[in-house]
Amino acid sequence: MNWTVGKVRITRIVELKTVGGTRFILPQIGPDDVQRLPWMIPSFATAEGRLKMVVQSFIVETPSLRIMVDTGLGNDKKGRSVPVWNDLNTPFLENMTAAGFPPERIDRVLCTHLHVDHVGWNTRLVDGQWVPTFPNATYVFGAIEYAHWKAHSERPEQAAVFNDSIQPIIDAGRAELVASDAQLSDEITLIPTPGHSPGHMSVLIHSDGHQALLTGDVAHSPAQMAHLDWSSSVDSDPAQAAATRHELFSRFADTPTLVIGGHFGAGQLQRNGEAFKFIALQD
Repeated sequence: MNWTVGKVRITRIVELKTVGGTRFILPQIGPDDVQRLPWMIPSFATAEGRLKMVVQSFIVETPSLRIMVDTGLGNDKKGRSVPVWNDLNTPFLENMTAAGFPPERIDRVLCTHLHVDHVGWNTRLVDGQWVPTFPNATYVFGAIEYAHWKAHSERPEQAAVFNDSIQPIIDAGRAELVASDAQLSDEITLIPTPGHSPGHMSVLIHSDGHQALLTGDVAHSPAQMAHLDWSSSVDSDPAQAAATRHELFSRFADTPTLVIGGHFGAGQLQRNGEAFKFIALQD
């Protein structure tokens, strides 16, 4: 699937799809709460109120750069807290190449944050060593985000992710640490959106009068647009995450901006009373 924003093209590469209960990611709600948001169905939830979610990456092509935004879970990784995320063997790179994006043709890799499901394909296993998957790319990490995880990777899963998917990029000299509001090109600007993680960033794309927003994990499901206080089970600061959702969604609601979530598809934000709803675009 791809979308055109002025002179920029966004292509989605899906690694995994899942349909499941709400408790894993939004523990304070149940299927009945989802069913009370009819605009969620069928694009973002089933008729039974089960959430539809994906692990995905985006290739953003500007006139001068090919930027990969977030890199999913990756193959051959171990020590993940979700058992099915260990020792994956998916054709993600083959699918990228078939879509016209072989790894060597990526210029930059941007991680909106450094959680397990956004950094996995930063590296691949070669002869027992983790090496950069995208050999000609500069990897862009938020300076705040990197500093936090460098200092707070004491839990086994955090250490595993840092050691196999982040530190090898640093060791290879391929990383660029940037401010959370950095401008990456004429068309690409970062927006600080902390709360899900300390240095989380969203990506604003602007070209020829058109806009798109890659939200990252500001919301894991559009249901959180209707209830800003529904925070993810993995938000580092739930209160800050809710405030960030209010600020970001207020900025882009009722505009023509194409909005794409880190774990769901594309749509447009509309104000709905004190909160918002998300009108899906056809995939």
